[in-house]
Amino acid sequence: MKTITTQHNFKTINYLLLLFSIISLSTACKQQAAKQIEIRGIYGHPAPLWEKDYQLSELGVNAIFAHSGSIDQAMMDGAKKEGVRVFAEFATLNGKNYVEQHPEAWAIDNFGKKVQPATWFMGVCPTEPGFKKYRQEQLRKLLQTYDIDGVWLDYVHWHAQFEDPEPILPETCFCEHCLKQFSEHTGLTITGDDTSEKAAWILSNHDAQWRTWRTQVIYNWTVEMKAILKEEKPNALLGLYHCPWTDEEYDGARRRILGLDYQLLQQSVDVFSPMVYHGRMERSPEWVAENIAWFSAALNIKDNGFPKVWPIVQAHNDPEVISAEEFGVVLKGGLAGQSTGVMMFTTRSIAEDPGKVEMMKAIYGTLISDEL
Repeated sequence: MKTITTQHNFKTINYLLLLFSIISLSTACKQQAAKQIEIRGIYGHPAPLWEKDYQLSELGVNAIFAHSGSIDQAMMDGAKKEGVRVFAEFATLNGKNYVEQHPEAWAIDNFGKKVQPATWFMGVCPTEPGFKKYRQEQLRKLLQTYDIDGVWLDYVHWHAQFEDPEPILPETCFCEHCLKQFSEHTGLTITGDDTSEKAAWILSNHDAQWRTWRTQVIYNWTVEMKAILKEEKPNALLGLYHCPWTDEEYDGARRRILGLDYQLLQQSVDVFSPMVYHGRMERSPEWVAENIAWFSAALNIKDNGFPKVWPIVQAHNDPEVISAEEFGVVLKGGLAGQSTGVMMFTTRSIAEDPGKVEMMKAIYGTLISDEL
């Protein structure tokens, strides 16, 4: 009996702590009523929640963000029934299962070697014309099939891995496509007998031009994808899932290696969604709010202006368990700065944890009542 009583007491204490956290975070949300929160989102197909008889509207959710390959008509119908918007994540420069069949699209490093997968991510050469045509046709088909509210481009960077505590940051891409385009863009005649010598010459003599050209390549992808989006769905939004690093982190690797220039991308992107996965990156939960505040200031975003900021925070238990309380901190942190929306990764991670469901419901419920 003592053991049963002790376990009961622990459960009671944990429940009370969770309840206290929910009340505290809800109170904090009320203090943010000066701005309108547009998006209370989930990332992933809503089936895990629907299977447990949850209604998205009752949980305060008003937007679904889902991988384009997981979208089906049943999901679209269910979302429409609940008055929930649907945005498609589009895996733009992920070359997995493509480069194996199309070696001409394989990214080449500064040693003249094919790059290896960066943990689970396999990038692709962004200048290879066949791959670009392939992705553009996929996007057009998606937009013609489903009446979605927007597209969120993902993996929009040169081959690298930024989501892990120890990022993988190779120098790419020095394939013939890239060398030719860089030479034409700059008017430079690249010297060297082989790829490694040409790469060394560029990095030693024209590094700044190389980095700037690479950011332009990434920017052009967003411009061209947006043109297709607006042609097919004029009122749809173009969003971007992206690395949340500041200008200085990892020796400026966000721009230097990934090719992400925020100021340049502001010209084409409607909504930025920093991937503030604190657990995966071994950051504190409080870092999320700090990062979004920094990002809002760095882009000089005004109240309820463009571009919008709708971060994606971590609920998924990887590599460690994310508690309901911790989830509440990062969900609230995603609304810092000039953010007007937030979503979490992933829907299944929420559905499998009643505490996280209650936390989300409480915070989103407060935001609903506070909308102006």
